[in-house]
Amino acid sequence: MPINRFIKRFLLWRYKRVSQKNFVFILSLIIGLLSGLVSVFIKNITFGIQSLLGKSSVLFQNPWYVVLPLIGLILVHIFTKFISKKPIEHALPNVMFALSKKNGLIEKGNMLWPLITAPITVGFGGSVGLLGPAIASASAVSSNFSKLLHIDKKTRSLLIGCAAAGALASIFKSPIAGIIFAIEVFGLNLTFASLLPLLIASVSSVLTSYFFLGDELLFKFFNTDKFTLNDTIFYVVLGLGTGIASIYFSKIFFAITGFFERFKSRLTKLFIGGIAIGAMLYLIPPLYGEGFSFINDLLSANHQAALGKTPFDSYTDNIWVVIGLLGGVGIFKAIAMTTTLAAGGSGGIIIPTLVMGSAFGNVIAKVINNLGLNFQVSEANFTLVGMAGLMAGVLHAPLTAIFLIAEITGGYGLFVPLMITVSMSFIITKNVIEHTIYTKDLAERGELLSMDKDQSVITLMSLDSVIETNFVPLHPDMSLGSMIIEGVARSNRNIFPVVDNEEHLVGVVLLDNIRDVMFDQSLYETTRVQMYMTLPPAFIDYYKDNMHTVMQKFQDSGAWNLPVIKEERYLGFVSKSKLLTAYREELINFTS
Repeated sequence: MPINRFIKRFLLWRYKRVSQKNFVFILSLIIGLLSGLVSVFIKNITFGIQSLLGKSSVLFQNPWYVVLPLIGLILVHIFTKFISKKPIEHALPNVMFALSKKNGLIEKGNMLWPLITAPITVGFGGSVGLLGPAIASASAVSSNFSKLLHIDKKTRSLLIGCAAAGALASIFKSPIAGIIFAIEVFGLNLTFASLLPLLIASVSSVLTSYFFLGDELLFKFFNTDKFTLNDTIFYVVLGLGTGIASIYFSKIFFAITGFFERFKSRLTKLFIGGIAIGAMLYLIPPLYGEGFSFINDLLSANHQAALGKTPFDSYTDNIWVVIGLLGGVGIFKAIAMTTTLAAGGSGGIIIPTLVMGSAFGNVIAKVINNLGLNFQVSEANFTLVGMAGLMAGVLHAPLTAIFLIAEITGGYGLFVPLMITVSMSFIITKNVIEHTIYTKDLAERGELLSMDKDQSVITLMSLDSVIETNFVPLHPDMSLGSMIIEGVARSNRNIFPVVDNEEHLVGVVLLDNIRDVMFDQSLYETTRVQMYMTLPPAFIDYYKDNMHTVMQKFQDSGAWNLPVIKEERYLGFVSKSKLLTAYREELINFTS
């Protein structure tokens, strides 16, 4: 094909004229531009849907607009059933799994599907965010672009990190936070060689956003209330509050997800979820869509606009009613978000986390200011710092949270309160919940990359790569003579699997166990293999055991070889020497 010939010619030219280092820099620039385009596209499509519904639909002008989330979920269901023919996947866990177990290869469909399903979900009122789908789409673009150019696994993973950094940087116009996000959340190995491509991708993505969307900031905020030493205790309280809220956020996510998993029918989930979201929207209109306008209204001290028209409007002259309603936004945002995802919607959790954090930060500030104790804190500052506190707790990404809010505010005036609140929230949450919403399932399956280099190397290893099959199997009824002739004489291994007629492993024979009798010909026909076999100290289950479990079994058993069972049948052995050699090779590749 012409395209293949062109790529081959290009690659030959590149090998001759462009060094690997400079080629990676060029690719990171391109990936940043593409990530910026993805982010701009997904935002504009969503805003277009919301504008269309708001201007041309009578539903949006009366209480019947609460049926819009259900309509959106139905449209997503139709799309996934008849067009994409794939169920909705959680954005970031899917990318993380590709990095750890699929050599950074992501299916082509993931470039497009999130750009359709997420805008439909959010545009019709689903209470989720667009950042996760934007990262998923940009990562798929990066993966397939790398595959087209025959990029190696390690560089492909780095470019996926560039895509994630670019998507976040483009949406928030915060390049530093994008870099740190890719490192903290994806567990990329931080070296100067990886830092520079991430920086290039983030900057080029932000410039793309500026080109298409102008220099208007996502959050309209000017820091006029400076931090003072007397505010320290209040930011400690905010850190405690956002830490508890982060635990609530995670717990409610797992609880609601577990509830919806009871229903086998996707249509049942869809209708239950759509009706539940509609009911919440009727009582709490700010739950509609992502919620950026809610945050901006709080930052401008306009809580009436933030709350919108609710059944409680006649009571909002009372500040404590306002506090209660804002607290309700924070509590129900987590419920509405999880319900949207569990019912079949497409979206992310990062922006809902910020919305929930802004609500709780503003609530805590209002409570402090209205206790009658002559305390006064900045509600706008607490709104922003609350966002960082919840983000740090829910995502376990404290540095991303700090730099994101610092860049949004256009300076480092809130850096000290950010560090106080974020560290408190992160410590509290991390001690209660080991893994985040994104990483819990991956961690339980041993498929999660982390900042722990040793654990990440083990995660990257494949069980298939260490299984050896050049062992001579024996039958339990085989005579000692047959075992010597057909087994020992034909093998250079010192262990023999014993299998029955159905290939089930019933034991092993060690060469040391027969060394004293193997030359006694009087026993050749009178003794059988089953007399000399023993049970191995442990088994490796091909489907159930990950590489972390395999390592642990070798450590606990002290064995040098362990048999592998696949669907209850013998498959081969894993030897400690093969395992350590594979670990060393992966470690060299990981740190090079």
